[in-house]
Amino acid sequence: MKRLFSILAITGLMTFGNVQAQDSTAAAAPATEQVADTTATEVATDEATATTDDAVAEEPTFTQGMKKRFIEGGPAFMGIVLICLILGLAIAIERIIYLNLSTTNTKKLINEVESALNSGGVNAAKEVARNTAGPVASIFYQGLDRYSHGLDSAEKSIVAYGGVQMGQLEKNVSWISLFIALAPMLGFMGTVIGMIEAFDQIQSAGSMEPSLVAGGIKVALLTTVFGLIVAIILQIFYNYITAKIDSIVNDMEDASISLVDMLSDYSKK
Repeated sequence: MKRLFSILAITGLMTFGNVQAQDSTAAAAPATEQVADTTATEVATDEATATTDDAVAEEPTFTQGMKKRFIEGGPAFMGIVLICLILGLAIAIERIIYLNLSTTNTKKLINEVESALNSGGVNAAKEVARNTAGPVASIFYQGLDRYSHGLDSAEKSIVAYGGVQMGQLEKNVSWISLFIALAPMLGFMGTVIGMIEAFDQIQSAGSMEPSLVAGGIKVALLTTVFGLIVAIILQIFYNYITAKIDSIVNDMEDASISLVDMLSDYSKK
């Protein structure tokens, strides 16, 4: 009997252990499936994020787009248009720097020259003009330097040297206007040549297929677009430069009249 009870007890323990193990396995299975689902979701999210990042990375910037269009336009005409832009900008920047350095406070200079002329004479006024930069001061110095030959000689010197200074202000500005006219003309020439090549392809193929002529027409239009862009950029600089020159020339004319009046009053003393 004891042996029978022992066998039954051992059998019951083994059965209870198997049931408990099965329950534990059944309870762990949903957790494992949940972890697997979470991992799969995270992987899918990471893949979607990576795809989005790749799409953003592949989207070209404005500079890259312009570079691509420039290359598609062909090196022949696009290179010449680019040279026009570089040379035009170089001249424009040089003129802007020169004109800004040539700008002076005309009223302050007139007052200083008049004070020096009344207190120290012509030599003192010449010293003030010599130590001041700009075309107005240069005109003052020439007029004061010629005063010893008479008031008429000084006035003629002021007028003549004013023309010289105006020429210095307008130096190389005509080149900018040339590039403004040349850039779109080159673009139009590239357009015409591209259209001719497109019609040559149509004639060779013997059929009117859009894909056959699309490339040539695209290249032709790109040359025109870049030529117009160059002309617009240079036109903005050209207008600023001409306005600056006109402002300086007006100051020169007003200052010249004031200097002649000062010399005329000084000669009467």
